[in-house]
Amino acid sequence: MEISIIKIGNSRGFRLSKTLLEKYQIKDKVELILEKSQIIIKPVAEPRKGWDLKFKKMHENGDDKLLIGDVFDDENMENWQ
Repeated sequence: MEISIIKIGNSRGFRLSKTLLEKYQIKDKVELILEKSQIIIKPVAEPRKGWDLKFKKMHENGDDKLLIGDVFDDENMENWQ
């Protein structure tokens, strides 16, 4: 695929089509891997992005309870020395 280099302010760059962005799941960031005769563009995955807000909402809704009890609830810890 051949694309044109365009002027962006004082720099130059290129645009990726919506189709490419969706196909390769490119969101907000990419990693550039520089090799001898090529540049590789790799999507940066952020799988835990937004988890802090989701956990806060779970807590507010009372949904952050343990599903399985603590395995040490019935243990006598005094014998562990």
